[in-house]
Amino acid sequence: MQQEYYLGIMSGTSLDGVDIALMTFGEKTQFIAAQFTPMPADLRQDLLQLISQGSATLQQLGELDQRLALLYAEAVNHFITRHQLQPQQIRAIGCHGQTVWHAPQGNFPFTMQLGDMNLLAAHTGIDVVGDFRRKDMAFGGQGAPLVPAFHQAWFYDDNWATVVLNIGGISNISILFPHQPIIGYDTGTGNALMDAWIERHLGKSYDADGQWARSGKVRSALLAEMLKEPYVQLLPPKSTGRELFNLAWLEKTLEKTTALLGEIPPQDVQATLLEFTAQSIALALNQLETSLPRRVLICGGGAKNGLLMARLQALLPQWQCRPTNDEGLDADYVEAAAFAWLAYCRLHNQPSNLPSVTGAQRAVSLGAIFPAETQA
Repeated sequence: MQQEYYLGIMSGTSLDGVDIALMTFGEKTQFIAAQFTPMPADLRQDLLQLISQGSATLQQLGELDQRLALLYAEAVNHFITRHQLQPQQIRAIGCHGQTVWHAPQGNFPFTMQLGDMNLLAAHTGIDVVGDFRRKDMAFGGQGAPLVPAFHQAWFYDDNWATVVLNIGGISNISILFPHQPIIGYDTGTGNALMDAWIERHLGKSYDADGQWARSGKVRSALLAEMLKEPYVQLLPPKSTGRELFNLAWLEKTLEKTTALLGEIPPQDVQATLLEFTAQSIALALNQLETSLPRRVLICGGGAKNGLLMARLQALLPQWQCRPTNDEGLDADYVEAAAFAWLAYCRLHNQPSNLPSVTGAQRAVSLGAIFPAETQA
């Protein structure tokens, strides 16, 4: 089988920027190169406002759709130039788009990702595969998480009870236990609340290595209130996002605690948010039973937070916690690599969702194809 090159694009709930991963599939599956493009401050602010308010004019929505596509295209073209590639060498781009709302429950379940895939194809000259989540939802699934199928393809090992933990804005896990159905779901918040809180108080987009959280102390009453969040106890399949875990959620939780205990210093809130992320993850993993040696392969921005990693290892004494880099895949680009793989599956009409993960009625090949239709 001839080797094929694919680009995967991911911009996640952290809204920090665009990840690109170059992959090969066919004779050999390989992670070749990657690139990060920061999200322009004005675009990030407009997206945060849309997500926090849950509403926008049709004009604003349409413009954001275009602005994201142009950002993706600029990032791809820069990547291709930097790595001395030609567009025709890339079989397809797998682009997730930017999730602005995800509502898999209710009478009319839906998910919404922005980023015009037609515009991306036109500006790069490369076929694009996008709109991955809605096919799964059309067959009764949650439309998330989608990466466990890729995690299975890359990280599965008969000798280990493996969990792949992605800590982005939201934390999600893929449970890859030998001879058992693959399970995957969002455990709850990842970095989203910590990022929003430090941005409000210190004007920083994230808490580097958990330094601000280290300066505070965990408030047990506040942590207990956070852990009462019904989503944490909800059984899978389940998925969530910023539409739940946002500053409004945090302020409501703080009100319940401060009414009894008084004001809590901001750094203590940050320390408690980090502990909430760690404990909600640990709660999910410590419920799992196996006789095999256990490992947690960690990816996403949270893998760089030393304090969060230390808390996870302390809360998971039976598990070996280490980054996905140890398995040949850069922790920063696992999700981008996954969408390159999903594009490959779509063009080869291979099923790429896992009904045991999403709750869909059956396995289907995810994504819609947007041809570049360039002329020779």
